Amino acid sequence: MTAPLTPPHQPPPDDDAWQDSVHPRSGPGAEGPGAPASEEGTAMRTELRDAVVAAVAVAVTGVLLGLLWVWLAPRVPLVSDDKAVFLKDTEGEEAIGADGTFILLALGFGVVCAALVFLLRKRGGIPVVVGLAAGALLGSWVAMELGEWLGPTDDVVAAARAAGKGVVFDAPLRLNAKGALLAWPLAAMGAHLGLTALFAPRDPEIWPAPEL
Repeated sequence: MTAPLTPPHQPPPDDDAWQDSVHPRSGPGAEGPGAPASEEGTAMRTELRDAVVAAVAVAVTGVLLGLLWVWLAPRVPLVSDDKAVFLKDTEGEEAIGADGTFILLALGFGVVCAALVFLLRKRGGIPVVVGLAAGALLGSWVAMELGEWLGPTDDVVAAARAAGKGVVFDAPLRLNAKGALLAWPLAAMGAHLGLTALFAPRDPEIWPAPEL
C-alpha cells in the first residue's frame, strides 16, 4: 500500500502571493519613487503663487505712494513776465526736494512691505523675494506716473497765462532722478533678507549617530 505524495486537503499554491512578491500591487497607500518629486512640484507651485500675490499686492500700494508724494513733495515756484517763464528762486532746492521726498517714502514703503510679506510667509524663498522686488519696482513706476499726473499741469505756458504777469505758480511735479525708482525694490529686498536671516524658522540639525 502506497501513500500519496501530496498530503490530502492541501490548498493549491497561491499564485497571487507570488505575483505580489514580484510585482507589488499599487494602492492608495502605496508610495512610488515619484512621490518626492510630486511634493517638490506642489511646493514650487505654492511659492510661485505666493510670489505673484506679493507682486500684485505691493504694486497696488504704489497708488498710496503716489498720493503721498503729491501731498508732501515741495513745489517749484515759477514766475512769468509775459515773454518767458523763470524760476522764482534760482537757488531753491525744491526740485531736489521732490526727488528726495520720493526716495524717503519709497524706502519706508520697502521696509513696511517686506515686513508684511515676511509675516505672512516666514519661510521666504527666492520666488517670493523676486515677486516682492518686481512688485516694488512696478509700484514705484505707478507712483511716479500718478504723482506727475495729479500734480500741477504740464502745460507751463497755459499756467503762466492763467496766473498772469509776475504771479507765482507751481511747476509740474517731476521725478528727475529716475534711479529713485530703485529705492523701493532695494529697500524691500534688503529688509526681507534681513528678517529672513534673523527670524525665519530653520531646519533642525541632524547629528551623526555615535559609533559603537
